[in-house]
Amino acid sequence: MSSSSSSFSLLFVAIFLVSFSQTTLSLSSKYFLTSHHDDDENIINPKKFPIKMAEKLIRQLNLFPKHDINIVSSLESNYEEEKRLFEKKLDLSYIGDSGSTLQDFGHHAGYFPLVHTKAARMFYFFFESRSNKNDPVVIWLTGGPGCSSELALFFENGPFQLSDNMSLVWNDFGWDKVSNLIYVDQPTGTGFSYTTDESDIRHNETGVSNDLYDFLQAFFKAHPEYAQNDFYITGESYAGHYIPAFASRVHQGNKDKEGIYINLKGFAIGNGLTNPEIQYKAYTDYALDMKLINQTDYDNINKLYPNCQQQIKLCGNGREDACLKGFRDCTSIFDSIMDIVGNVNYYDIRKTCEGSLCYDFSRMETYLNDGQVKKALGVPSDIDFVSCSSSVYRAMQADWMKNLEVGIPQLLEDGINLLVYAGEYDLICNWLGNLNWVYAVEWSGQNGFGAAPSVSFTVDGEDKGVLKKYGPLTFLKVRDAGHMVPMDQPKAALEMLQRWIRGELS
Repeated sequence: MSSSSSSFSLLFVAIFLVSFSQTTLSLSSKYFLTSHHDDDENIINPKKFPIKMAEKLIRQLNLFPKHDINIVSSLESNYEEEKRLFEKKLDLSYIGDSGSTLQDFGHHAGYFPLVHTKAARMFYFFFESRSNKNDPVVIWLTGGPGCSSELALFFENGPFQLSDNMSLVWNDFGWDKVSNLIYVDQPTGTGFSYTTDESDIRHNETGVSNDLYDFLQAFFKAHPEYAQNDFYITGESYAGHYIPAFASRVHQGNKDKEGIYINLKGFAIGNGLTNPEIQYKAYTDYALDMKLINQTDYDNINKLYPNCQQQIKLCGNGREDACLKGFRDCTSIFDSIMDIVGNVNYYDIRKTCEGSLCYDFSRMETYLNDGQVKKALGVPSDIDFVSCSSSVYRAMQADWMKNLEVGIPQLLEDGINLLVYAGEYDLICNWLGNLNWVYAVEWSGQNGFGAAPSVSFTVDGEDKGVLKKYGPLTFLKVRDAGHMVPMDQPKAALEMLQRWIRGELS
């Protein structure tokens, strides 16, 4: 590669960030787990809650954000006064041959001022479909809570990937091949999203889903040509909380005729945390089945579950102190397993972590904080890229043990499709816990789903998973994948999405 073309690659890597939707890393064990040896005061009082585990998780991904959260006192630009969508169309003309006419694609990045906040601005990337602008609109949410969706954009299912030599290449399995694709940095303070007022930092799913709904209203107002397209919500890990709440908010907004009608057709949760009471119980079952622990370990660790279950139930009845105490009692189950398995990668138990490093996503962080890149994306020079925010995570601490399955039955009854998928080698949000909560959803098709056969999910003749479907509810266990299915099985993940949005995943 010539030096001139190399410099072009470096500049556009920055601009092309706009395309990488890959490692939606959300819920990471040591990130959201506090040691069960911490004292009650630190657990109950969020201001005193130690963030060392959050910091450890971020370092395990080889991420070192300069700042913990984007709350700024002032900005060089006049973004605070803007009451409209600010968006830039990105020039990606030097990426190379995609098999299509590049100029036909629309790649955008921008900010939306959230109208029901004091000063919050939500940052996003938008990629028009490589196939047809009439394809569904798909939004992706990364979890954490507090991790940027650019993690997914760069390492899982975005239009482009960042190569080892820091140039951008087309992703043959980017989800923009079958959809118009949106990535957002949320909750406020994550990624490039920011505010000048601390009251805009969210603490529960009501605040999160309201902000996302306001974002969609602004997005479809700015892009009315997509407002009639089918709309799907997708995401991973802690987005197992965000997604059901967001889907319910959109559905209710449609019923109440609050604004632009959003043509919600379905929502998909990948290796998510949705129903903690059921999923924390499944940790030891999964660990025993996968021979991570022995029977004696299993019996001993299970003694921790009754306290966890009791606090979750109290949390569900409105006891916030129980939500915080449950956070400690329940994560002690996971910690106890990790004490036994050592340096096993809890996102993919086939792998081990080398020292403190489990994944290396550092290139994304370096480029997104480059001044030229930020300028190309329309990001104020005052704003730094916060890959994962332990402050956002800590603010959402009382949300962890909430059961977000409770709103799903009504969505299913109203014909909104749900896909729950999980890589078989993920421990932190394992497939067994996800399947168990799906079985437990009380709706008119519960018995039908339970009786439905499990069939092979094949891609080009290869067995890629086990599928179970009844009516609008589908569960898929993905073979040879960990927590980040689109990263581990990109072709199968794209095929899964395509068949699902076409009603052919059966």
